[in-house]
Amino acid sequence: MTVDPKVTLRLQFLVRVVRKECKHLAATDHRLFGDKLTLEQVTRLEESPDLSERVEAFVSRFGRLQDTVGDKLLPLLLVALGERSLSNIDNLDRAERLVLLKSADEWMVMRGLRNHMVHEYVEDPAVLMGALQAGHSFVPVLISNANKMCAEIELRGWLND
Repeated sequence: MTVDPKVTLRLQFLVRVVRKECKHLAATDHRLFGDKLTLEQVTRLEESPDLSERVEAFVSRFGRLQDTVGDKLLPLLLVALGERSLSNIDNLDRAERLVLLKSADEWMVMRGLRNHMVHEYVEDPAVLMGALQAGHSFVPVLISNANKMCAEIELRGWLND
C-alpha cells in the first residue's frame, strides 16, 4: 500500500513525539508514585510546591499523551491503513478491532479519568487522590497502546522513508 508522503512525514513526527511523551510520563509517574503517595500529602498540596508540581506534571503528561495518541496519531494511522477516520469513539472501536488498542472502553475510562483529575482536584483531595491512583494504574496501559501504534507504523516501514 502506498501512503501519501505527507502522511508518512506526519506519522514519523508523531511517533517521535509519542515516544518522548511516553518517556516523560513514565518518569513523572515514577517520581510521583515512587515514594508512596498518601492522602495526607495530597491534602497538603498547597504547602508543598514540589509535590504540587509533580502532580501537575503527571496530570498534564497523562492528558497530553492521551491527546496525541487518540486525537492525532490514531486518526492518521487509520488513514494510512486505508481506513476512514471518523469520530473519536468510532476510531477507538476500529483501533480495537485492528488490535492497535487493548480496549476502546478502557480508553474512554482513561479519558474521563483525565478530565476528573484536571477539574475535580481543587475541591476534594480524596477525589484527586483516587483519580491520581487510577491514573497511575492506567499509565502502563496508555504507554502500551501508544507503543502498539508506533510499532505498527514501524512494522509497515513508514519510519524508514
